[in-house]
Amino acid sequence: MTDDTTQLLARAAALDATDPLAEFAERFVPASGVVAYLDGNSLGRPLRATSSRIDAFVRGAWGSRLIRSWDEQWMELPLTLGDRVGAIALGAAAGQTVVADSTTVMLFKLISAAVGLRPGRSEILIEGSNFPTDRFVASGIAAAHGLELRVLAGDPLTGVSAEGVAEAVSERTALVVLSHIDYRSGAVADMPAITAAAHAADALILWDLCHSVGAVPLELDRCGVDFAVGCTYKYLNGGPGSPAFAYVRSDLQGSAEQPIWGWMGAANVFEMREQYEPASGMRRFISGTPPVLGMLPLMDMLDLVEEAGLARIRAKSHSLTALAIEAYDQVLAPLGVTLRTARDPELRGGHVTFGHERFQEITLRLWGDGVLPDYRHPGGIRIGLSPLSTSHAETLRGVLAIRDALV
Repeated sequence: MTDDTTQLLARAAALDATDPLAEFAERFVPASGVVAYLDGNSLGRPLRATSSRIDAFVRGAWGSRLIRSWDEQWMELPLTLGDRVGAIALGAAAGQTVVADSTTVMLFKLISAAVGLRPGRSEILIEGSNFPTDRFVASGIAAAHGLELRVLAGDPLTGVSAEGVAEAVSERTALVVLSHIDYRSGAVADMPAITAAAHAADALILWDLCHSVGAVPLELDRCGVDFAVGCTYKYLNGGPGSPAFAYVRSDLQGSAEQPIWGWMGAANVFEMREQYEPASGMRRFISGTPPVLGMLPLMDMLDLVEEAGLARIRAKSHSLTALAIEAYDQVLAPLGVTLRTARDPELRGGHVTFGHERFQEITLRLWGDGVLPDYRHPGGIRIGLSPLSTSHAETLRGVLAIRDALV
């Protein structure tokens, strides 16, 4: 063992010994055979409490109350759970967030609603390195509405800047679509300044919060955000395929028209009217039957996030990613690995990305050894460090395993 490795191990142990959130890791289901789970920003680990919640649901609300549970709780669950997501994780007052559908469907609904609010404008502005789903959905909507989809370039490490948005946006722009945290580099966008730049041209803005929610504090109301969408299976640990959420600023809800008209979004669900009339408020952004089962794990993680506090979660995220970069400097950089994430902690989210031409081939080997990072083309290994379930020692084990696979 080299001196560098010994020092890093001692540092990780010391950080874990003083970590105020260390005990939260015991609340997650242990993963047999996993040495280091480094993909919490793709799929969060399940909580122990969720087994009990699902069992109680099967025996109680579903098994015993049966159809009565729709009237007793399920009809309002997308809204009440949405308000809880808003209050705990989004900085959003009640009545502006709903949980339903997938991220893709929610993007389609809100992008469509947004361009409808800016008739006569001819373009959607989107970051060129945005996640494929965002770009594909925006491209399809632009084609359907006869709009131009204009691509905005950003710095590979720091992402899109407020200055770049201010320069690109114009009286032609109906909507700006951006990710708050870049899915590859982890770059954090300046939400207040960029939102203000879009509004200065009377354009609307939609933020993708998939890599933000539950990992960094958000203040959608304070920033004047128009629309936002995010998934719940990353840092909110809702499980594979758990439903997404949508945020629509309160003063836009009455005029925003989403395109998927379903009976659950109608003004009176059980009148079975011949013509669709949208409900008031956020209910109008619901379409079909809400995925009640899929919402259950999210409830437990929201409890945990509220208990820990997003400020402390963000502080630990800084600490975990800083250790990963420190280990990179000492054991990966000498092997020709590049750092694809900003060193300034305020400019990065909860994941760090390293680059090397051999990373695609070694990722499968790492998985076989119980080290689970995420490969991102071209040549990137992304390590997602979920603060409530990941220790500093686990983070370091992962980085050292990447080193060992390269030598």
